[in-house]
Amino acid sequence: MKIMVAGLGLIGGSAAKALRRAGYIADGWDRDNVVQSAVKEGVIGAKAENFEEYDIVFVALPPDSTVEFICKNKFSQGAIVADFCGVKHEPEEKICAIKRNFRYVGCHPMAGKEVSGFCNSDENLFDGASMIIVRAKDTDAAAVETLEHLYREMGFTEIVYCDSEYHDKKIAYTSQLAHIVSNAYVKSPTADGYTGFTGGSFQDMTRIAGVDENVWTRLYFLNRKNIADELSGLISRLKKYQQALENGREDELYDLLKEGRLRKEKLDKEGKN
Repeated sequence: MKIMVAGLGLIGGSAAKALRRAGYIADGWDRDNVVQSAVKEGVIGAKAENFEEYDIVFVALPPDSTVEFICKNKFSQGAIVADFCGVKHEPEEKICAIKRNFRYVGCHPMAGKEVSGFCNSDENLFDGASMIIVRAKDTDAAAVETLEHLYREMGFTEIVYCDSEYHDKKIAYTSQLAHIVSNAYVKSPTADGYTGFTGGSFQDMTRIAGVDENVWTRLYFLNRKNIADELSGLISRLKKYQQALENGREDELYDLLKEGRLRKEKLDKEGKN
């Protein structure tokens, strides 16, 4: 089984390293200097040039580049082409609209870091993580089964299935909203001179504030309706806390905090089942 990884950044590089750990040496495609580093470290076997040679192609590129890569290149008959985009509906629509001889499967590894690039990739990045597999109306069941097996060998412990619209709605809340909130949080002028005044809560709130706008702007924009809906809901809920404080209503603040605590406990319990 010949495998290639297109895009050797944090996610693609980690995928290649996880595959190597599992006993597979994939070829890679990226800028020449990145490919040379990956070959030198033994992460990949060689630079992928003829994409029709591969049975499985993992595409770890930004959304627009993913669509262009998949739609404009040729792959072998029946090859599995899986993308790792953080937004699924729009790429799926464009890829599924073309005539193709390969089996496309939209995927999203739920793992990452606040840094990027091949230099930060890690063979252990996916250990214990979940992989989302998106099922479209023509998704090939045998291709999904093959990917499931590979993903578990790469360290993923949970496989989640959904359609692309459900994926984008959930990710707007669990990932993209959190990045935006963190990014906005650090803009407070009170953040200046924070040294000595912080603990774990500050670190938790600011860890993902440094998003790469060159990557995330487009991802957010492609999922803008879902993210805007989540922001609207969050702002509405925050206003209740603001009003309780401004109006001197300690009882209302108590109730809001209790409601949030119970909601978190319920989510934690559901997550363990």
